[in-house]
Amino acid sequence: MLITPISCLADNYAYVIYDNNSKTTGVVDPSESKPVISFLEKKNLKLNYILNTHHHFDHIGGNIELKKKYNAKVVGFENDKNRIPGIDITVKDNEMWNFGSTTIKIFHIPGHTLGHICFFFEKEKIIFTGDTLFSLGCGRIFEGDHKQMLNSLNKIKKLPKETKIYCGHEYTYKNAEFCLEHDVDNIDLKNKFEKIKKLRSQNLPTIPSSLDEELRSNIFLRCDQRELKVKLNMKNQEDLEVFRKVRDLKDSF
Repeated sequence: MLITPISCLADNYAYVIYDNNSKTTGVVDPSESKPVISFLEKKNLKLNYILNTHHHFDHIGGNIELKKKYNAKVVGFENDKNRIPGIDITVKDNEMWNFGSTTIKIFHIPGHTLGHICFFFEKEKIIFTGDTLFSLGCGRIFEGDHKQMLNSLNKIKKLPKETKIYCGHEYTYKNAEFCLEHDVDNIDLKNKFEKIKKLRSQNLPTIPSSLDEELRSNIFLRCDQRELKVKLNMKNQEDLEVFRKVRDLKDSF
C-alpha cells in the first residue's frame, strides 16, 4: 500500500492511497481537487474511491470535481449521507469494507462532528483519523461532547501500537508546544519535538506518527495517567474531567 500526503489549502492533508496488488486508487479527505488531480496525472493513476472522514468543507471540497472527472465512488458514514456531497457508498460503525485487495474497518468516532469516522487498514496497520486524533493533539469539539471525544480516542488507543496515524492537518508543531507547556518533563515528548522541528525546518510533513509515539507523547491520550493528573493538580479526578480540562486549555492556547 502506497500512501502519499497531498498538501491542500493552508494546512490540510489529503492522502492518495494506492493498492499495488489490485491497482485500486483512493483519496482520503480531498479538501480541493487540483493538487490531487495534478498528482494523479503525474503518476498516471485513475481515481476509484473518495473516502471522507467527516462532512466539513476542508475535507470534502474536492469531492464533486474528482467524482466528475474520474467517475470515482464517494464513501462516507451512513448518518452523514445528506452532508457529504456526491456520496455513493455508505458505511457504518465496525463495518468491514473492501478496498482493492485489502480490507478497511470503519470506526464511528464522534466528538469533532457527530458523523465522524476513521478508516483502519487492518492488515497494513494504517489509520486515517481525520480531525479526531492529530499528532500530539485532538480535534476541537463542535457537534459532540467531551465524553464522546474521549470514548473515540480510547477506541483508537486500543489498536496495535505500531499503527501508523495519518491525520487531516499539519498541526504538529503547535500541538507539541502545547503538550510541552503542561507535560514538560516528558522525555518522549521532548525527543519527538526535536524531530518535528527538523522536519518542519525542511518543510516536510510530520505525518505519519505511530500510535506508540502518541501514547507516550500526546497529552490528550494521557488523561488516564496519574503523573499527568498530578501535574495538572487533578490527582483524584476522573479521566473525563482531566480530558475536559486539557481540551479547554488547548482551545484557549
